[in-house]
Order: sequence, then C-alpha cells, then structure tokens
Amino acid sequence: MGLAQCRQRPRHGDNAFFTPIHALVLWATHEFAAWALARLAFFCRAPPAYSERMNPSSSQAAHVCVLGAGIVGLAAAWQLRREGFEVTVVDRAQAGTGASAANGAQLSYAYVQPLADPGIWQQLPKLLLAADSPLKLRLQPDPHQWAWGLQFLAACRASVSRRTTASLLALAAESRLGFERLRAENPIDCDFSAIGKLVLYQDAASFASARQQMALQQQLGSVQHALSPAESVAIEPALAGYAPRFAGAIHTPSECAADCHKVCLELLRLLRAQGVRFAFDTPVTQLKRAGDRIVAAETPHGPIEADAFVVALGTASHPLARSLGLRVPVYPLKGYSLTVDVSDAEGAAPHVSVTDAARKVVFARLGQRLRVAGMAELVGENTQIPGDRIDSLLASARALFPDASRYEDLRPWAGLRPATPTGLPVLGRLRGGPGNLWFNTGHGALGFTLAFGSAQRLVAQLRAHRP
Repeated sequence: MGLAQCRQRPRHGDNAFFTPIHALVLWATHEFAAWALARLAFFCRAPPAYSERMNPSSSQAAHVCVLGAGIVGLAAAWQLRREGFEVTVVDRAQAGTGASAANGAQLSYAYVQPLADPGIWQQLPKLLLAADSPLKLRLQPDPHQWAWGLQFLAACRASVSRRTTASLLALAAESRLGFERLRAENPIDCDFSAIGKLVLYQDAASFASARQQMALQQQLGSVQHALSPAESVAIEPALAGYAPRFAGAIHTPSECAADCHKVCLELLRLLRAQGVRFAFDTPVTQLKRAGDRIVAAETPHGPIEADAFVVALGTASHPLARSLGLRVPVYPLKGYSLTVDVSDAEGAAPHVSVTDAARKVVFARLGQRLRVAGMAELVGENTQIPGDRIDSLLASARALFPDASRYEDLRPWAGLRPATPTGLPVLGRLRGGPGNLWFNTGHGALGFTLAFGSAQRLVAQLRAHRP
C-alpha cells in the first residue's frame, strides 16, 4: 500500500480525540482512583498470569495444537517440538501476518516499563486532547472495552507498576536466552543487531522520572546509564541535529533489534523440516469441549484433534475464551509503522535503536532499512491506516533523522497488539477452564521480546503434566 492510498482522512464522525468533558471525567476518576479503582480492580482483576497460580488439575499431552502462527505461537511450537511433542499449528492467515508483521522490531529485554504507570495521569490531558497525540481512544458500546479501561486505570499505581516491571524483567531475561539458543543452533536471516538502545526524554521532569524507573530496574539487575544529550550523540552520531531538543537519555547497551516477520518465516522453515504440521488460511470457529477437556478445534475444513491446545491468537484469544465461558482480559492496542530504505551517507541513519518517549515512537535499524513505529490506540478491531497517523510517524522520523532516508517508499502498516491492563501476559491454564487448554497471549507491545521466555514457561507447565 502506498502513502497516497492511506491518506484518506477519517470522517468527522469518526474523530476519536477526547472532548474537554471527557478530560473532566478523567480528572474526576483520578481523584478517587486510590479508593474506588483499587476496589474495582479486585472485582475485575485479571486471571492469573503464571503457572503457580493456575488450576492444578493435570492433563496429559503428546500432540499439541497451537492456535496462532505469530511470533508467540511459533516460538511456542518451536519449544514444544524441542521437548518432543507432536505439534500442529493453525492460523486464519499465514505465518507472521498479524501483529508480528511489521512491529517496532526492538527487543526490549531490559526496558519493560508497563504502559500502566502512575506517570500516565499527568500525561493524560495532553495525550488525549492533542490533535497529534500518539494515544487515541474511541469509546464504544463494548463492555469489554470499558472493563479493560477501568482495570488499566486501576493498574496505574506505583506498587502495581513495580511488581509488573519485576515480573516482566524476569520473563524477558528468560526470553533473551531462548532466542539466543535458537540463533546459536540455527543461523537465521533476521537482520539481528545487538548494539543497544537510547530512550530520549524531552524535558527535565520526564528525564527525572525515567531515572527513578532506571534505579528500580537496576535493583532488579538491569544495566542502564543516564546520559546527557552530548553523551547520547557520542553513542549515536545520527542524533547530532536533534540534541538541543531533548534533556537526556537512558542508555541500555545490551538491547537488541531484529525483523520479527523474518524470524517467523525462519521458524516456519525450521519447524516444517522437523515435521510440524501447519494449517494456514484455517480459522478456528470453536473449540469442542467434552467434560474437562477440549477434544477438537473446529474449522471450516474439519476438526483438528489433539491432546492439548495452546491459544496464542493475540486479540482473537478473548472471543474464543468467552465462547467457553472464560475471561481473558486482552484488548487490541493498535499501533502503526513505516519502513524505509536508509541513506548511504555516513552517520545519517541510526545504528543504535532509539525511542522518543515524548512522541511514543521507536526507531530500529534492520540491515539497510529503518523501522519507525509507534502510537497506542484503543479503537477495537480496526486495522485501517489513516493517513494522518503515517504522516505523524514520518514527521517524527524527519525531525530526529532528517537525512536517514529519502522517505519515499514508506511501506505503512497497522497492527493490533494484544494488551492486558497491567502489561502481564496471560500464560497458562485458566481457573475453571478445561484441563488441556493453555493460553499464551496478552504480551502487548512486548510480544517479540517475551515470546521465547513465554514459550519456555508454557512448555515447562505442559511437561510437568506429561506422562
């Protein structure tokens, strides 16, 4: 799709920015959040995220059917096959064509701060009312959206953010090792790089808050440094022209980047060579239940039977779970990207991954391409690409790296990241659910980062119940 095709402006009736009345409501919500929302969170709390909290009933699995062929589902299939399981992967489209296709490409193993953070309250008026805001909310007559939103607001507390950060850092560390093992055992073409990341902060207040988060993550084992603009330019010379426009940066030297879609295609190749079966263009219409077990995944091409089923369907995990009377608090968090070829000029395009915290935009070098991604929109199951969102990404790219590319062929994309209110993925069996049904979903913007660690934890649970 070219830029001209995605430049149609939304109709006036589709405008999703908040009015001042909405802002007033949000302010009032904040005033009693410490009391009302904390209690609401108790009643609307998300299902447990990790295995030790799951229903302990046993299941036996030799043949596992993985629903979903994005990076999370394929990483699970890879780990299952390593452990000797027979595996079938089912997807309504092709491998890596959903949120994995053109995401931000950053592997944020040490920078996992959840979106649900107490600092969001101060940013809300600007984020929701500014015409060029990276955050967008279109209220809908959807109880799931409202429940998710209230849970999210309830999670915007320091104590919740600290617990989530600790959990995500541990899972990310496991994921790094899993991805390293894959690459060590099977050289793959994925434009991988490991030269660190700079997160830029526009003003002194946001930089001070970032240093507090850095201190928390350092206590949990992360290696990060707070840098001045000049020190940041020494690490990434392509930022020289932008240095007067930010107050400081957090540098994480160990961060990586890779093309998630290429990783998906390489996993597809490796898994096929190991005998894993794939059913593409095959939507799962329902899961057939018999007592405490799922016996088949029903599809238009007939049932697919297995001993256990793993739901890695991203945002589609919620309606499938709901059809079984289960609740998975996953809602689409829409994001956009563009991908451009980089200039040959020395120092024009970045090599280090860069995140502009104020713009909520990330930059990742993928070989001779630059991926520019960002935005966070709660607009439901909507993958349309409004031209103004791509224009916003393009403006950010030109502001930070004006000579990095000719910015002609933009290759725009939109995807739906499956987000939970807290930022913790749903990983394991659900209380009250079938004993052989496992969930691996809700990773939000960290799906690529957490995929291999989540796979390892999931398979450890399955292995524990295998005869």
